[in-house]
This record gives sequence, structure tokens and C-alpha cells, in this order.
Amino acid sequence: MTDIGVRKLARNCLLAGALGDVWGGPYEGRAGPLQPVFPEAPRLSDDTWLTVATCEAIVQSRGRVKPERIAERFRSWFESGRITGAGSATLKALRDLAAGAHWALAGARGEFASGSGAAMRAAPLSFFLNTSVEADRRTIRDVSRITHHSDEAYAGALAVVVALRLCVQLGTVPQDLLSLVADGLPDTAVRDRLLDLAACQDSPSDAAGRFGCSGHVVEAVPMALFVAAMTPNESIESVISTAVSLGGDTDTIAAIAAQIAAISGRPLPEIFVARLPEVPRFGPMLDKFVSLLK
Repeated sequence: MTDIGVRKLARNCLLAGALGDVWGGPYEGRAGPLQPVFPEAPRLSDDTWLTVATCEAIVQSRGRVKPERIAERFRSWFESGRITGAGSATLKALRDLAAGAHWALAGARGEFASGSGAAMRAAPLSFFLNTSVEADRRTIRDVSRITHHSDEAYAGALAVVVALRLCVQLGTVPQDLLSLVADGLPDTAVRDRLLDLAACQDSPSDAAGRFGCSGHVVEAVPMALFVAAMTPNESIESVISTAVSLGGDTDTIAAIAAQIAAISGRPLPEIFVARLPEVPRFGPMLDKFVSLLK
């Protein structure tokens, strides 16, 4: 694939994540099944802003992924009021960073540390880190720990990176996506849930009712990958609609599922991209980010 092809896929992936974020935002926490429509006044959440902040840190580091630089960008964006709507674990970490905490100590611990906050911003890492290299896996773990000091949160972020890299390599979403991703994860509940869903023949709606689709990373990330695997030939807007219709952590599940759909080469729905808020604010940063790709 040419540099231009990789760059277009990467930019579309990140924009698709933003689409899933704004489409799912108004429905977050509601019980499914839902009949979602694109909001009249779309708003980006911390899912997108922390993803763009991660891109900015990588740009500033000239294509290297440095946890300390990412944490510094998170702190700066938080202090300037650019990050709103963060979950409890992410908010705790951002406040600690603003108070001067070291990036490796800021992340939440305990039961509240196993949310999807690390996974929701992991997509940019997939273009610069190779999950078959142990040092790169440690970097993904360290970046996750900025906000979520949890093995499960790390496994969720790793699952997103593995899934996106697989789809780039194959040029499609493989039927056995979930089992392939599970093969690349440590022994965690996230891995177990991926294997459970890999054997599931239910529709996304029935699977969500059976396995859950809350903001807990063990539910949200595997369900996002399940939606992507069950909709391999559908448009990005259809994938997002399916994800949001499940209810629960709608913005994160829709964002991750949309990223996978876009990275497999499906075109963006330009009619909705045109309605994304604040693209002039973050679009130039995405351009700088993808220009680093080869």
C-alpha cells in the first residue's frame, strides 16, 4: 500500500471514531434497543479530544510514542478546558496530572480503573506500535496507565490496537476477528469475553442483552469488536447505527466499531463528516499526524 493509502486510512479511521462518538453521545447510558439518529447539535466527548491530544503528542515527538509527552498534552488540554465529559477514572487522572502527579502514578486503581478510557483513545497507537514487539506492548500499557492503572484497561486498549493492525494488514474485517485479537492478548477477562463472543451466534442486540454493553472495558471493547465483525460489508453509518442501538456505552462502542470499519477501507459518510463539530480545530492536527506515516 502506498503512503497516501495508509495516510487516508488512518485519517478516515480517526474521523470515523469521532463520528461514532458524536452519534452515540446523546444515547449514552440508555437501555437498548434504540433507534438512533444523528444529533441535530453534535458534540464531541473526551473520547475524541483525548485521541486528538494523543495524536498531537506523537506529532511533537516526531512519530515516537512517549507516555510522558502524551500525559503532558492531556494535562495541558485539561487545564485549558478542552476536555469535558470525562469518566471518573479519567477525570481523577487528569486532576492528578494538573496537580503535578507523575504520569505513571496518576491513573486510577481498583474497581473504577477498569473502564474503557484507555481503549477509547488507543487508535493512534496502532499506526506506530507493533503489538508483536514486547517493548511496544509495554508502551501501550504505559500509555493506558496514564488514566487507568488496570490490567483489564490495558487489555482493552491492546485489543483495539491489535484489531486495527489486523484489518490494515488484511484489507478487511476478518470473520474470526475476535479470536484473532484474543490470541494477541494476555490472560484477562477481556480476552475471555472476546472468546465467548467469538463463539456467539446471536445478533448484536441479543449479544448485548446477554453479555452487556456498559462502560466496563470487559463489556464495551469486546462488544465493539463484535459489532464490527458482524457488519463486515455494511457502511460506516450502518455500523455506527447498529452500535448505538445497543444502548449502554454507546459513544465508545460506536467509535471503536467505526474505526475498525474505516480502517478496513470503507468510505466515510461525507454528509455526516461535514456535520462534525470543530473539524477546523482538530483537522489540521490529524493532517500533521498522518503525514508522519510511511
